[in-house]
Amino acid sequence: MDSNQIAGAIDRQEWLTPVADGLSDAVDIAFKSGGVASRAVEDALHGTWLGHPLHPVLTDIPLGAWSVATTLDVMELATGRKDLAPGADAAVAIGLAGAVGAAVTGLTDWHDTDGKAKKVGIVHGMMNLTATGFYTASLVLRKRKHREAGIVCGLLGYAISSAAAWLGGNLVYEQKIGTDHAERESLPDSFVSTLPEEELHEGEPVRVEAGGRKVLLVRQGGRIYALADTCSHLGGPLAEGKLGDGTITCPWHGSTFRLEDGSIARGPATYPQPCFETRVRNGRIEVRYVNPEQRQIGATRDA
Repeated sequence: MDSNQIAGAIDRQEWLTPVADGLSDAVDIAFKSGGVASRAVEDALHGTWLGHPLHPVLTDIPLGAWSVATTLDVMELATGRKDLAPGADAAVAIGLAGAVGAAVTGLTDWHDTDGKAKKVGIVHGMMNLTATGFYTASLVLRKRKHREAGIVCGLLGYAISSAAAWLGGNLVYEQKIGTDHAERESLPDSFVSTLPEEELHEGEPVRVEAGGRKVLLVRQGGRIYALADTCSHLGGPLAEGKLGDGTITCPWHGSTFRLEDGSIARGPATYPQPCFETRVRNGRIEVRYVNPEQRQIGATRDA
């Protein structure tokens, strides 16, 4: 049975829906209750400052530390070498510390998912929580001189955390959670005509096609801006989003991008939106994708 079959079986578990929705709502309320400050914390946990999700960075800490602990524990059991014990115990403790950061960032990312990913994600989290419980018990037993029992708990924790990591792979590689959903391939690098200028009204986002790609056009303050329409977070339609002062907010999960350059004003997105140069020629709006450092802001016109 491959990971997609497992994910499908999890998705069919209807009892997970109220559990996932309840926890997701609680996380959402917690972040909203603190106002601007808590939103900044949420963005930091998503990894908007890093340029990609923070969660996978932190998951390497417990997985790596517990791999070291498992190796040393197995060597100790096989050889009887007691000098390996301090290193194994320290690795268990480091893994537990890293698991806290991984759990908090993972929970932050997870509450902005939907459908199958939300169900698979909560099972992934429950498995990691169980593994962390076993490792906590392992560390306590080790400190109380019940070493063999502590090692057994650690081995069980490692098996569960490995299975959770395998399931996490399905979330990333099959369901594309944490990946860039913006359409970046084959973006037009020469100007492409879209629609007559007169059809783009002030403050009304419009979706057009340019070179086979969906593009968002916005006129604001007398300037015309263009971004890729597909949100980089989970593929939401930006043209259906809320227009702010120099920004557009995705209607699906609230990621906010600056019209000027596609940069992130607010997460959960961690990847910026592809941004286009615009111009008006012969009464029609044209767009092309260029490198950010070469981009001109706002539409130019025929001389």
